[in-house]
Amino acid sequence: MNIRCATPEDLMNMQHCNLLCLPENYQMKYYFYHGLSWPQLSYVAEDEKGKIVGYVLAKMEEESDEAAHGHITSLAVKRSHRRLGLAQKLMEQASRAMVECFNAKYVSLHVRKSNRAALHLYTNTLKFNIYDIEPKYYADGEDAFAMRRDLSEFTTELTKSIAAVKIQ
Repeated sequence: MNIRCATPEDLMNMQHCNLLCLPENYQMKYYFYHGLSWPQLSYVAEDEKGKIVGYVLAKMEEESDEAAHGHITSLAVKRSHRRLGLAQKLMEQASRAMVECFNAKYVSLHVRKSNRAALHLYTNTLKFNIYDIEPKYYADGEDAFAMRRDLSEFTTELTKSIAAVKIQ
């Protein structure tokens, strides 16, 4: 498996992966908006043949009154490639890029209250915390948990690697 930054050429395959995996779907212009606005924040997972089997679509929130923070718009891994740690790796790459490129303090996302697998990934593996419930967030009327993850561990990691380079 290979995880790499998404390119404009990947956007159609990312949308296809989304259509296979998730009930929420986006128009192609939304993928282009992310890809052009924050090209360094979205990643794809490829199999041995170079086929996209997962992706994370991420952006920076632009509210000026809050600390710099990112948002995960969408995360999907094809069923055939689940339970291999790809979702975690995609999320870690996007989070690290948010810190390195934009000095993000935290990352947020929304998840369906009924999505137990995603809730386990976000709370247990990735250490997100629920900070709110958004009633009827999804088109079908389901509520969403609004979640956040502090990114200070990535800031510390970045600071250490910069210090190590300066020493050399």
